[in-house]
Amino acid sequence: MIKGIVQSVNVGLPVDADWAGRLRRTAIDKRPVEGPVRALALGLSGDGQADLVNHGGRDQAVYAYAREELDLWQKRLDRPLRDGLFGENLTTRGVEVDRALIGERWRIGGALLEVTLPRVPCQTFQRWIGEDAWVRRFTAEARTGAYLRVLEEGDIAAGDRVVVDHRPGHGIDLTTAFRSRYDRDPDLLRRIVELPDRADEWQAALAKAERRLGVRR
Repeated sequence: MIKGIVQSVNVGLPVDADWAGRLRRTAIDKRPVEGPVRALALGLSGDGQADLVNHGGRDQAVYAYAREELDLWQKRLDRPLRDGLFGENLTTRGVEVDRALIGERWRIGGALLEVTLPRVPCQTFQRWIGEDAWVRRFTAEARTGAYLRVLEEGDIAAGDRVVVDHRPGHGIDLTTAFRSRYDRDPDLLRRIVELPDRADEWQAALAKAERRLGVRR
């Protein structure tokens, strides 16, 4: 099943930035590139992350965001938002990224990617966008985009089709999973934790939710 296309492939390396919080470095500024880019186990060739504790790794190797969502934010913020501005590696068109299921697999060009996590907004993102209360607003909207794991390395380029190679039957999409973290829904988080090959971060999210609710195991 074809979902849509990759409108642009965006990469960027860490740079010094006084506004970027404790590390004073960030790689959130991703820019479109021409031609194919290799998708590797830890991310796209020519791309990087500054905060390796909270970003990157196999479960967050690639980040995708829908152009349609950027267009919506563009209208609400009343300013242009270019491809890559949200720090996404893949700006898609025709793909309901937020409704992708955890564990859903996309064939893009020569690579096979697997949906792992929604994006949790941070203060660096808020400072970069320059909007007051951006973290709270982004969280409330739950238009998160998708982090992806690279299952098969290969080249990806603008114009490549996004083809669903596998769609699991559990029905838990990124929007639902993201909201479960803030709605204090440990039952749903436990379902996610039980999914095969789920990202380790879900276990941490469950533990946090249980602590908030005073659940003892």
